[in-house]
Amino acid sequence: MLKSVKSKAEIQFAATQKKDKQILLDKEIAQQESAGKINKLRALRMAKEAADKEVAEAEAAEKEAAKVRKAAAKKATAKKVAAKKVAAKKVTAKKAAAKKVTTKKAAAKKAAPKNK
Repeated sequence: MLKSVKSKAEIQFAATQKKDKQILLDKEIAQQESAGKINKLRALRMAKEAADKEVAEAEAAEKEAAKVRKAAAKKATAKKVAAKKVAAKKVTAKKAAAKKVTTKKAAAKKAAPKNK
């Protein structure tokens, strides 16, 4: 009887050891699967961040190009306005000169004696 009790204890111990090993193996497999999922999600997040960064850089470049185009258009408009002002001043100066000439001719006609 003593032998059978010892044998039963050894069998139970061996079974417990086997269960413990299986549980540890299952835990390790679960941890590896979890780590795999985490790595996959991390890679996806990093890819998304890189894509978002590229989009942001492209938008910033487009914004800068728009600023440059706007500044160039503003400068061209300013040049046109300045040219119109210069042209208007020239026309005004010509009109003033013509008026002076006309006034001088009229004054000369009045001052000139009439020969009749």
